[in-house]
Amino acid sequence: MARPATKKDLLLTGNEMYEKLITLLDSFTDEALYESFAFDVEKEKQAHWKRDKNIRDVLIHLYEWHQLLLRWVDTNLHGVQTQFLKEGYNWKTYGNMNIYFWEIHQETTYEEALQLFQESHQQVMQLADSLSNDELFTKNTYSWVGGSVLGSYFVSVTSSHYDWALKKLRKYKKSL
Repeated sequence: MARPATKKDLLLTGNEMYEKLITLLDSFTDEALYESFAFDVEKEKQAHWKRDKNIRDVLIHLYEWHQLLLRWVDTNLHGVQTQFLKEGYNWKTYGNMNIYFWEIHQETTYEEALQLFQESHQQVMQLADSLSNDELFTKNTYSWVGGSVLGSYFVSVTSSHYDWALKKLRKYKKSL
């Protein structure tokens, strides 16, 4: 999958990957939607394999990263410069932030997680659609984006993150 570099591609790819994820979720039995992952995570090196224990955890992870983007863009567009990551975290410690997100949602149900994810996906896509191609993909449009382009953050929290989720959920489905 080529990384989107235009508004049109960002919207198209983000929604296509979202639909693939929803289609995959719809293919699980009701029981599997609530069970813990049954595959071996011991040989996996990345922390998320041990952090996320079920489908709800994956959906909450996606939702919380949507929230990071939505808050960051809104706050900065309104003249209050803030960092992308939650206050108190940086790119060296964001793994701990992910654990925090996991911890605060242990009482969240699968149904709630799915609804939060679906709503936040729509909010992210509406925000992307409200911005111009130049605002999304021209460097130095916004000083608070740093050396990147705003669109890269949208891609990261949508199609790229959805690809990550699809791989994890397919592995789970295969283990059933």
